[in-house]
Amino acid sequence: MSENTLLDKLEGLSIRFEEVGTLITDPAVISDMKRFVKLTKEYSDLEKIVKAKNQYEKLLNNISEARSILESENDLEIREMAKEELDESQEKLPILEEEIKLLLVPTDPQDSKNAIVEIRGGTGGDEAAIFAGDLFRMYSKYCETKGWQLSISSYSEGSSGGYKEIIFTVSGENVYGTLKYESGVHRVQRVPATETQGRVHTSAASVAVLPEAEEFDVEINEGEIKWDTFRSGGAGGQNVNKVESGVRLRYVWKNPNTGVSEEILIECTETRDQPKNKERALTRLRSFIYDKEHQKYLDDIAAKRKTMVSTGDRSAKIRTYNYPQGRITDHRINYTIYNLSAFMDGDIQDCIDHLIIAENAERMKESEL
Repeated sequence: MSENTLLDKLEGLSIRFEEVGTLITDPAVISDMKRFVKLTKEYSDLEKIVKAKNQYEKLLNNISEARSILESENDLEIREMAKEELDESQEKLPILEEEIKLLLVPTDPQDSKNAIVEIRGGTGGDEAAIFAGDLFRMYSKYCETKGWQLSISSYSEGSSGGYKEIIFTVSGENVYGTLKYESGVHRVQRVPATETQGRVHTSAASVAVLPEAEEFDVEINEGEIKWDTFRSGGAGGQNVNKVESGVRLRYVWKNPNTGVSEEILIECTETRDQPKNKERALTRLRSFIYDKEHQKYLDDIAAKRKTMVSTGDRSAKIRTYNYPQGRITDHRINYTIYNLSAFMDGDIQDCIDHLIIAENAERMKESEL
């Protein structure tokens, strides 16, 4: 892309930045929370672009001035300084151009949200549940390194350890934008603890990462929610099985994309405080509906992209964990490494970085940047 074309794009966004800056101070906009939050997010994104535009213009001016000095100046010392400035600016220019191109690519509007993660043991019985537990531990460790908060909403333990199902919320900066790459089927190849012949078995667990919806993201008629309470099991203590702190909600929701109604059932036993469990069950209900309503949007993106990196079919096998070889392979981008032990201890950032690079390349192709 030529400098002029890039500057034209940046100039248009600078005008929009000024416009949004005025809008978010308007009392009428401030009183409309849904619009205000959307515009505030847009302002924050545009601010990064405008900052990059200013740096870009400064570099172009430096190059222009340095060339002018070299053409007209005879003083050797001044020429040397101009030559240094020219070389330095020309070196920085292509790097900044690539950064700007990435900023210009439309981002997923859900990226900045918190995430609700659901891990379920799939094929493989007890071993699948154990593997689901291993994945939960891996994500827990990863969240620790990122400084994110993790809270479990509900879980069902496997008979030999691990979890048949575990659902948890992760809160922090850009959580969904990072963890969304983990959605899909994770396959493990190893000798199970229950295997007496030492044979390698293959089993699987599915991971679904949903953006946590805000109150104004979806409309729910709370009067139509049916609530039940039940005694919550747990690790022990006087409160267990005596107080009905667990909550269960049922809600009939009509899918606007298909017109089909379905009953949504959600349980929450996260805390021993019933009102808090109700609040968290409502959050999960919002996120479930939000995800379903945005499925068409996700499908449209997936149809355009070849890599299927962050969206699309959640039943697709995305990664294999091979214990005998100590190998991990991400099938979407042909990424293979041999540090399985560290990976299962939460060292997954390098894989996520490669997935982000692959997706960004696809997005830049789409935007013809």
